[in-house]
Amino acid sequence: MSTPPPLTPAAESPARAYDVLVIGSGIAGLSFALKVARQGRSVAILTKKNKADSNTNWAQGGIAVVTAQTDDFAKHVSDTLVAGDGLCDRKVVKQIVADGPQRVQELIDLGLKFSRDDDGTYDLGREGGHSERRILHVKDMTGKAIENALIKAIGREPRVALFEHFFAIDVVTTGKLAKTRARSRAHSATAAARADSTDRVAGVYALDVRDGRVVTFHAPVVMLSSGGAGQVYLYTTNPDIATGDGIAMAYRAGVEVRNMEFIQFHPTALYSLSGKRFLISEAVRGEGAILRNVEGEAFMARYHPQADLAPRDIVARAIDAEMKRTGSPHVWLDITHRNAAFLRSRFPLIYKACASEGIDIAVDKIPVVPAAHYTCGGVATTLAAETTLPGLYACGEVACTGLHGANRLASNSLLEAVVMAHRGAASVDAYLQRIQKTDAPAPVIPEWRDLGGGDQDERVVIAHNWDELRRTMWDYVSIQRTTKRLERARTRIATLSRETQEYYWNFSVDPRLLELRNLIQVAELIVACALQRKESRGLHSIAEYPKKLRRAEDTRIRRAG
Repeated sequence: MSTPPPLTPAAESPARAYDVLVIGSGIAGLSFALKVARQGRSVAILTKKNKADSNTNWAQGGIAVVTAQTDDFAKHVSDTLVAGDGLCDRKVVKQIVADGPQRVQELIDLGLKFSRDDDGTYDLGREGGHSERRILHVKDMTGKAIENALIKAIGREPRVALFEHFFAIDVVTTGKLAKTRARSRAHSATAAARADSTDRVAGVYALDVRDGRVVTFHAPVVMLSSGGAGQVYLYTTNPDIATGDGIAMAYRAGVEVRNMEFIQFHPTALYSLSGKRFLISEAVRGEGAILRNVEGEAFMARYHPQADLAPRDIVARAIDAEMKRTGSPHVWLDITHRNAAFLRSRFPLIYKACASEGIDIAVDKIPVVPAAHYTCGGVATTLAAETTLPGLYACGEVACTGLHGANRLASNSLLEAVVMAHRGAASVDAYLQRIQKTDAPAPVIPEWRDLGGGDQDERVVIAHNWDELRRTMWDYVSIQRTTKRLERARTRIATLSRETQEYYWNFSVDPRLLELRNLIQVAELIVACALQRKESRGLHSIAEYPKKLRRAEDTRIRRAG
């Protein structure tokens, strides 16, 4: 599905021009924007909801970083490589782990206060797959604390403009603009091919959600930091905003996307009849919680030597197997051996959320199930956050750097985001200096074509396709997979894509349509990558190929043309 062909520029076009556009307002986007602004660049942050609405804001566990004397980089690297099941890029892992302490210190310098013990030392948490306690946290609200600190810092930076309720639709590139001009002037295919060879970022089309206008933002650099795609599944721990927007935008711009089959299902989401899946942090198991099946048996020792602290992919599959074996809709997470005062202090958010469901976690076992949680694949980037399109960068969950491999180690996500934001800012500064030396005029981006109105009777298409897509992904592309189910999913998603594309081409855009368009694109990428991988590795478990191949390789997809 491509962007509708724009009209010629209009004098009254509400265009805006900046050095850098940032899509998303989580830890990655805010950290990056702050650093780029301090380089003297003008920055616009576009966020489709409120500025604090991000996956970062929901992060409970913390940020994995080496600070204790009993810990070291080699241990953190080893834990990451083991969790990644042979697919991590060792060079990337070493660099991000080594950069971690300095980047986290910068957060502390902004005013972030991590939880400490009575003696003043950091209260380091431990989560699945970690050989040491190394998780810095702010109780069970780490993401919210980081988000607040960064938003305050951004508010003090005059070079940053923050646009709330602006939904980025597509990246505009010089190659696409040249092709459009070539077609309109009946130029040859050779002219269009020459345009391709100089393709780079020109800006972004974005929907002003409040008034329905599509606004043109001009910029030679776009940083995608829009988070993951958990909403592609029926049950997810992710907020409603996690619709894979950046991944879909990058793919439509011709950028390589990698390892999308590796969707991490968090093992312990609160089971609720409402269908909502509130995250029960892995840190709860780090403090001694035990997983029990419906028969009361502590079962994890049968699946892995680390038992309840095994890597997430193993725990999620074990829970899924126990639920299927016993016919239960959930398993139990038991931390009743810890007293109420400790639990209220260490896990205030979780304690309150469970209490709202009538569960006192100091007395009652918590009913938990796996739920879609983290996108380990994404837009392929270098260690400088560069994509395959000059001027387009990606950072955070939207990106695939090689850190996570086939399964993310717990609490490495916030670490990756803050490290890669720093490295991306340095790369962008160098890129802008290079292109400014060329004195090339800024590309003229034509006005967006509004195709006009919408048929309310047809709105049911959006609602129906949204629901069908998420259920199809949950039923056919979930924790345990088969080739037949993946092929069925591909067929159904293709039908949904055709119907949604028809709607997209005939009516004005709105947020629900744009999110569905992006989710369908992401679903297609997940299924395509899953069908490429002829083995079971990390988060991808498929019945026909139960063993790992001797050589681990990435799956890669790039849109042609």
